[in-house]
Amino acid sequence: MEAWAVISIGAAFLQNLRSYLQRRLTAQLSVNGASFVRFAYALPFACIYLAALATGQTLPAPNGEFLVYCLMGGMAQILATTALVGSLVGSNFAIGTALSKTETLQAALFGFLLLGEVLTLPMFIGVVVSFVGVLLLSGKAPLKSLVGGEKAVVLGVLAGTGFAISAVAFRGASLSLPEGEAMVRAAMTLGVSLLMQVLLMGGFLKIREPGELRRVWEARATGVWVGLAGAGASAGWFTAMTLTQAALVRAVGQIELLFTFITAVWILREKVTFREITGAILILGGILLLI
Repeated sequence: MEAWAVISIGAAFLQNLRSYLQRRLTAQLSVNGASFVRFAYALPFACIYLAALATGQTLPAPNGEFLVYCLMGGMAQILATTALVGSLVGSNFAIGTALSKTETLQAALFGFLLLGEVLTLPMFIGVVVSFVGVLLLSGKAPLKSLVGGEKAVVLGVLAGTGFAISAVAFRGASLSLPEGEAMVRAAMTLGVSLLMQVLLMGGFLKIREPGELRRVWEARATGVWVGLAGAGASAGWFTAMTLTQAALVRAVGQIELLFTFITAVWILREKVTFREITGAILILGGILLLI
């Protein structure tokens, strides 16, 4: 198995853990506040990670293209995270996460539009097979629900769009750096993007939701773990996307859904249907085609 695939699987596990912890915070924070926790508490860990990698070497110098991609990816990820957390509130934990995984096909589209990257036929088949598995794992008829305007479904799909754009933009940022190993370029992208996100969303909360920043600080006992898991997941995603196309990384990352359903069944005591089991098999089959 290639390095980027192994890194993607590890990142998927950490992301599932982060989503579960983040969902718990919605009981004491607003949707925006719970989303902000991901960025605010991840930033210190990302800085420590970058400093550790930078020991004994010169960091690549950011350029205008890099900063534009970081800003684009950061804003898209903020919107996607808020939509995802919103889709999880009062709905099935697995469904919200499943529908956000429509990002795989969207990442292939945005990868072509922004970076001119094209998938080979076997890669595209793998992405489509795993995507069908995602639809089955949603446990509903997503298209019918989407047409009906069901809030959780709409937010889940919007989250997928945001994550797709952010994934491609972050890959573009890493590739725009003139030098450095993949891990260093990815860590630089992560650190700068998180800083932008904290400033943007922190300012938004200060103006639109007075008192929410204080509640975010009061939730630090859980927030620290959200940040640690989130920083670890992001470092993995960014490194993998520096090594290969974002669509492939996010497609392999759909293995997170298997972790999600383990969480849903064992911890949240939700039921899993035969349809969802079929979906899991298709996701695994699609991933095998990719790696």
